Amino acid sequence: MDTTNNPALTFPRLFEKMREVGMLQKIDKGTEILREGQFVKVIPIVQKGLIKVYTRHEDRELLLYYIRPDESCIMSFSAGINNEPSQVFAVTEEDTEALLLPIKEAQELVNDNPNGNRFFFQQYKSRYAELLDTIHHVLFSKMDTRLYKHLKDKARVKGENPLRMSHQQLASELGTVREVISRVMKKLEGEGLVRQVGNTIHVIEL
Repeated sequence: MDTTNNPALTFPRLFEKMREVGMLQKIDKGTEILREGQFVKVIPIVQKGLIKVYTRHEDRELLLYYIRPDESCIMSFSAGINNEPSQVFAVTEEDTEALLLPIKEAQELVNDNPNGNRFFFQQYKSRYAELLDTIHHVLFSKMDTRLYKHLKDKARVKGENPLRMSHQQLASELGTVREVISRVMKKLEGEGLVRQVGNTIHVIEL
């Protein structure tokens, strides 16, 4: 079995240890679990569901990355370990179960357990690659390319197609305004790449 992309299978004993010292919590969809300026006391390890991590400037937001099952928020980890305020926001995209790992326990796992070090290093590597990809598209891609890629990525991550979301939600995640999204969605629909019915968006080619 290929365990490369499954941290729980790659580090089974580490995850057993995290379950021993962490607290499992169910969190409703749409719950803000971290905000900018907040000091981090626990590190979330997603068990089920999905968490969206984003940044905000004035009234604009920009999606940075998703935290999927058996993954963690490395921005939370960094802020918590260094006792610094968070620079990001995190909201549950779906009903979620997360293992909340106290900062002290997370620090001990990194210091005393080689696999703890490897796990969090891999998380850093993954999130860094996703952030570079986001920056690349913000700087160099036209909005129609960004939006179409975002819709395809979101459908894959959530495991659903069509997606139920508004143009305003898309605008928030891409750091733009609703009018721009509505105009670009019309273009994508005219090109046969998406189909819209009410607040549902069907991505034609995944």
